[in-house]
Amino acid sequence: MEARVETTGVQDAPTAVVVVDQDGVVTGWSEGGLRLLGWAAEETVGRPLADLLVDPPPGFPGAAGAEPTGLITLRHRDGSTVAAVMTEQPVHGADGRALSRVVTLQRWGRRPVIADRAFEQCPFALGVYDPELRFLWVNAASCRVMAHSEEQVLGEKYRELFPELDDATYTDRLSEVARTGEPARLITVFRPLGSAYANAWATSMWPVRDADGTVRAVANWGFDMSAEYWARQRLLLLNEATTGIGRTLDVISTARELASTPVPGFADLVTVDLFDEVLSGEEPPSSAALTTGGTITLSRAARHSAKEEADRPPEPVTPVGYAAGSVAARCMVTGSSMVQLAAEPSQDGDWAFGPGLAADPAHWPPGIPVIEQSLAAQGLTGRITVPLLARDAVLGVVAFARRDRPEAFTADDLILAEELATKAAVAIDNARRYSREHTTALTLQRSLLPRRLPRQEAIEVASGYLPAGAGAGVGGDWFDVIPLSGARVALVVGDVVGHGVHASASMGRLRTAVRTLADVDLPPDELLTHLDDLVLHLPDDPRPDGGFEPTGETGATCLYAVYDPVSRRCALASAGHPLPLVISPDGTGTTPVEVHPGPPLGVGGLPFEATEIEVPEGSLLALYTDGLVKHRERGAEEGTADLFRVLSEPATSLAALCDTVMKAMLPDHHTDDAALLLARTRALDPDHVADWEIEPDPAQVARARQLAADQLAVWGLEETAFVTELVVSELVTNAVKYGQPPIRLRLIRDSSLICEVSDGSATAPHLRRARTFDEGGRGLLLVAQLTQGWGTRHTTRGKTIWCAQTIGPA
Repeated sequence: MEARVETTGVQDAPTAVVVVDQDGVVTGWSEGGLRLLGWAAEETVGRPLADLLVDPPPGFPGAAGAEPTGLITLRHRDGSTVAAVMTEQPVHGADGRALSRVVTLQRWGRRPVIADRAFEQCPFALGVYDPELRFLWVNAASCRVMAHSEEQVLGEKYRELFPELDDATYTDRLSEVARTGEPARLITVFRPLGSAYANAWATSMWPVRDADGTVRAVANWGFDMSAEYWARQRLLLLNEATTGIGRTLDVISTARELASTPVPGFADLVTVDLFDEVLSGEEPPSSAALTTGGTITLSRAARHSAKEEADRPPEPVTPVGYAAGSVAARCMVTGSSMVQLAAEPSQDGDWAFGPGLAADPAHWPPGIPVIEQSLAAQGLTGRITVPLLARDAVLGVVAFARRDRPEAFTADDLILAEELATKAAVAIDNARRYSREHTTALTLQRSLLPRRLPRQEAIEVASGYLPAGAGAGVGGDWFDVIPLSGARVALVVGDVVGHGVHASASMGRLRTAVRTLADVDLPPDELLTHLDDLVLHLPDDPRPDGGFEPTGETGATCLYAVYDPVSRRCALASAGHPLPLVISPDGTGTTPVEVHPGPPLGVGGLPFEATEIEVPEGSLLALYTDGLVKHRERGAEEGTADLFRVLSEPATSLAALCDTVMKAMLPDHHTDDAALLLARTRALDPDHVADWEIEPDPAQVARARQLAADQLAVWGLEETAFVTELVVSELVTNAVKYGQPPIRLRLIRDSSLICEVSDGSATAPHLRRARTFDEGGRGLLLVAQLTQGWGTRHTTRGKTIWCAQTIGPA
């Protein structure tokens, strides 16, 4: 197969080759001369070459050398002129004597002359390698990047010439282009020889083929895209800061996120110092307090170093002081940042468009940077100190330091440091404000919850409450235990919608309302009906913007249960709240609660259904809020089954069982409040209850007194006989005169002596002050004065008047 001959491109200008003797007379003329200048050989041979020049230089020919000259002007046959460059080479004989000269003339402004000059002077780094990666040609920009001249690199293999550079990716890609003939693109980051800054290069590689299509070389150009690259790196770091700083509403955690995010991409050591007031959720010191001239005391909330192991535990918070006039103190007082460098920053080469250019003094704010040679003694190359400012308040100060890299901080780095500090300061202030609100709401809530459960004999009780984690805010879960008449006890648990102080206040209003309605001794369904009506008629809460929003009570849930130790029965009703678990005394099963929960409070228009179940002595009642059984990873049904399993396990005490349940049921980071109220039922000894039916006859009052006296003697409570007989006489007399049959008298010996008189009338007596000459109206006044409490409760069969006297233990 005949090989193809390489020819010049159609865009290449003709090259005139002229042979001249020692006297400068033309002895040979090429075809290119005809094409370039229009002169034929017969017209030029024998003439001085200087005749073809418009203005020949002195000593021409012989003044030029092997290298191209500057522009010269040639005469064209048609009278025009041609700008060209000229090279001259001597021709020697066997004895070394110069015989003639060969002069080459090439048109300026056309290939290959203009192309060679353009490539040579291109600011991009250009180079050509053979398939073995030997240098064939490089331009001046490449020489500056490599810190080598063209003579030093030509013919040398790249990997052998620069063994210290870790750029296997670059050379591997060049080899791949030579092998496959496919062009490639690559972005590499490396520090050029003699530079203090790493630069990013966008490189394009392509094969150079001969006329047969065979790859004879690989060419590449490199563009210094450091400005774009480092701007992108800063944006990535800011994006990481946006998602990584402020993930929790905790001041210390946010400070640690600020310290760890810039390491190692931006700095090698970061410290965050905050005022103690910020750590405790209080208002930071005023600006006036910082200008007193004394030492400013802060706490080191976070410190992160590139040399520390990733799993190393955070350092504890320690106090740190800054003297007046120190860099950190001035930054906090003035609210401006400061950059300290251990040495003057270098400018680097003119090919650097990245960090080196940003180090130019023209880019720095006035007065920055400050050269502080003492930093070198600390092993640092530079430090940026930025005050943490949020909402016109100084929260503290953050310092970014470099020590393990040659790059000094630049003006762009200062901008990045201030952006990081600004984002972190807002997150820290949000955490501080949340901490204050969370503490206020938690204090309010705990003040509204029962500090200690009341003493009563019907049940043994234990309670547990755990507010939501730091990210959710204090909710409105609540519980209560309310002693009722007849030795009964009410158990209440509820959940208010929302979080924060508003929810805590709503919880307090609901708890007060339930206690007020419980004093009326209403059945569970009627109590919830009245509570629902109360919520419906509450005015809307005002908003800061002047509008109104529904009260926190709207949508709240509540479970109200009443246990009677005499009958061993429990009546209950629910307003949208989970039903309780009733676990048998041996812990092996549950008693089903067959009732449908009503709507949440504030909905209105729907009735509440009550049910009554028999509860054997020693049974366990578990009332809880949904935060205990339900979270993101677990549904309510699964949680209820887990709750029963934990409650069935043996425990040393009811309080210990309550603690076990709270630990077992709640995840480490729960997002809702959780409340638990456990009640172990007791039954009143039948011998401690006496019950008689009284005929509606005034003559039966004396019999009632005698029955009461006899029973007190059986119980050994003779010392209470006088008051008891008087109370029985007054209550039975009122029932006979104003009530309706059937009339019953009941005495209950519990922690107190309870006297109850029931009749079929729904009319309730009222305590009033009798006038001097009134014959009646003093009975209830005597009852109120002689007993520790009295009241009325209504039932479906009438009413019951009761009173209680304090006695010793049974």
